[in-house]
Amino acid sequence: MQDSTLLQEGLMLMAFGMGFVFVFLTVLVFATSLMSRIVARLVPAPAMVGTQHAQAAQSESDDTLLVAISAALHRHRHRDRDTPSS
Repeated sequence: MQDSTLLQEGLMLMAFGMGFVFVFLTVLVFATSLMSRIVARLVPAPAMVGTQHAQAAQSESDDTLLVAISAALHRHRHRDRDTPSS
């Protein structure tokens, strides 16, 4: 008799805990969605002209980086030939 009461209390506590977690996570999802919508309305989307300018600058930066990496690899590969032997 006492074991069944203890088991019932354990199951009720488990159901209460799982229900609380479910409600908390549901509220969290709705709050996050609401905040996302509020921020999307307050912050304007970037202009397309600025995006194209940024892409051009990034492309130029990528080209410069590629040249620097190529030069470093070339120097590293030919380092053994360039140093005089003892």
